[in-house]
Amino acid sequence: MIAGNQSRLASARDGNIVLRPWLWASLLFIAIVSPALVRAQFQQPTDEELKMTADPKAPGAAAVYLYREETADDSQQTYSYYERIKVLTEKGREQATIRVPYERGEFKVTDIQGRTIHSDGTVIPLVEKPSDLVDVKTKGLQINAIVFTLPSVEVGSILEYRLKLKFVGYIPLPSWDIQQPLFVHKAHYSYHSIDSGFFNNLLYAYKIDSGVKVVGNKHNDNILDITDIPPLPNEDWMPPLNISKWHVKFYTTRFTTSDTFWEDARKTWASWIENTTKPNGGLKKAVAEIVVPSDTDEQKATKIYTAIQKLDNTDFGRTKSQAERKKEKLKDINNIEDIWKQQSGSADEIALLYTAMARAAGLKAWPVYVVNRNRAIFDMSYLSKSQFDNDIVMVELGGKNTYLDPGQKMCPFGSLHWKHYLTSGIRQQEKGAVFDSLPGISYKSNSTSRIADLAMGADGEVNGMARYVITGQEALYWRQLALENDVAEVQKQFIESVRESIPEGVQAEFDHFIALDDYNSNLIGLVKISGNIGSATGKHFFLPGLFFESRAKHPFVAQEKRLTPIDLHYAKMELDDVVYHLPPGYTVESSPKTSDVNWPNHAVLKINSATKIGSVEVVRSFARGFTMLEAKDYNDLHDFYQKLATADQQQLVLTRVPESKGN
Repeated sequence: MIAGNQSRLASARDGNIVLRPWLWASLLFIAIVSPALVRAQFQQPTDEELKMTADPKAPGAAAVYLYREETADDSQQTYSYYERIKVLTEKGREQATIRVPYERGEFKVTDIQGRTIHSDGTVIPLVEKPSDLVDVKTKGLQINAIVFTLPSVEVGSILEYRLKLKFVGYIPLPSWDIQQPLFVHKAHYSYHSIDSGFFNNLLYAYKIDSGVKVVGNKHNDNILDITDIPPLPNEDWMPPLNISKWHVKFYTTRFTTSDTFWEDARKTWASWIENTTKPNGGLKKAVAEIVVPSDTDEQKATKIYTAIQKLDNTDFGRTKSQAERKKEKLKDINNIEDIWKQQSGSADEIALLYTAMARAAGLKAWPVYVVNRNRAIFDMSYLSKSQFDNDIVMVELGGKNTYLDPGQKMCPFGSLHWKHYLTSGIRQQEKGAVFDSLPGISYKSNSTSRIADLAMGADGEVNGMARYVITGQEALYWRQLALENDVAEVQKQFIESVRESIPEGVQAEFDHFIALDDYNSNLIGLVKISGNIGSATGKHFFLPGLFFESRAKHPFVAQEKRLTPIDLHYAKMELDDVVYHLPPGYTVESSPKTSDVNWPNHAVLKINSATKIGSVEVVRSFARGFTMLEAKDYNDLHDFYQKLATADQQQLVLTRVPESKGN
């Protein structure tokens, strides 16, 4: 999307202007961490609530919601929140601090009231004035946070607070996050709407417990009452929860069915895309200077991609201010050619520019408007094009469809950022547009090789070099990190990741990168290894058999059961090759056993070791071919990773050779 006044392309594509959608997302987060306005007064606690020390409906919970309420009123231009929380453990006391982010000038946080009720019924009101802190301040934008802490909170206390958001102008349609981080005993939601006459229908997308529904009345009220709401799952490697968590999201549209809405959405978008990416004379001239008629289609596509990658991508830098643009005599971006003229644009603008230039070269190139899989999963029942985030491109090369990600700086030709794999989108075709499901990526495309040559001393001292050879998504991560940070910060984070896996007592010192700025080559990181390793007992010397896995944190080992699906972002492979040069007077007594841990059609681990005179080499290879799994497959996943963790803890045992005695 194009920020500020720099371009009119994005608002034209979506057919409407969305006022800072990222801000409304942060406001909706308030419903999770903050509070609400009761319909009447604070509620009188019951004896059962005061005496509660644990909750059988939420075993082990640090705190639970006794009651939550959210109300939105178009006529008053307000959102109101009210919450009552029971503190059950010491950790639950953290719920006493409330932080409410807001954009200064867009709305005000008002009518803040709160109190703490001790288990004996003593009431301590909130008297301290909330703090109004500046979080972010730039020219034309200021994000503040209202912060307050309820007083005298003890284990067993009931926390009660409420507030209003008073909007100055535009009031967004409500989005109710029914599930919260804590178990909710009872919740009430209400939205009073005003029929503006601009749209015909107020609709909502939802996922809630069966038998519960939003009830409307003749006063334009939409009401939801619900009890016993389970907390949001909190597990490692979860996919986006936008369609699995309980929620109600309101929106307006002139359509009444999913089919008619999406048919119109595809048609409207395809028409806009066709006009936007139609190459004009200026772009055709530019392309003629990049490609030659004798180039194959793939050569043309690659040359244009290389030229596009050299542009100033503002998603990986800083968008120029209006003052800077005026000083440099840069005009607003009103069409695709303007992006090429200014050699600068956002990721989406650059993707569309690539489409236009590819078409100017005679290629069949089709834009695809996709959902960022790191943020959300496409929901057909939510009738809004705002679900889509990014533009990528599909090019027909050699009779095959090749997906490209020109808007992702440092992404190699023929590859995508992982957030654009295994997702959904709208793809243009020769006539109109269709829904498209993007494929996954092979584990062979994402590899990390860790190669070490280590010299051992009799006292356990170790010295040597380790070479990290990285391809695919991991290489893309480090290269994009380097675009937004100085090299020293990238080196710091890289060496920190190395230290997390190598043995205790061993130091890693960063040496240098090779090809950090060349996305067409393997990324190589060189690391100096030194320190002390292993332990000596009598004649024996015990070393970690798998050098790079001795402190690795294997996922899914400790967790016995799983509630949510698993999303590991992308398939990958690892290869470790470590040569230990033995200290004088030692031989190998035992080395890691040959291992072949296989989860058919999913993953495999192989370990081999070879002993030579004065050295031993240990090779470990791991390939994970899957990216996402359902929760029902967790038992097999858990079993495999337990076996993998056990194999990675094998030792290398050296023994001292007895000195020969003379006659």
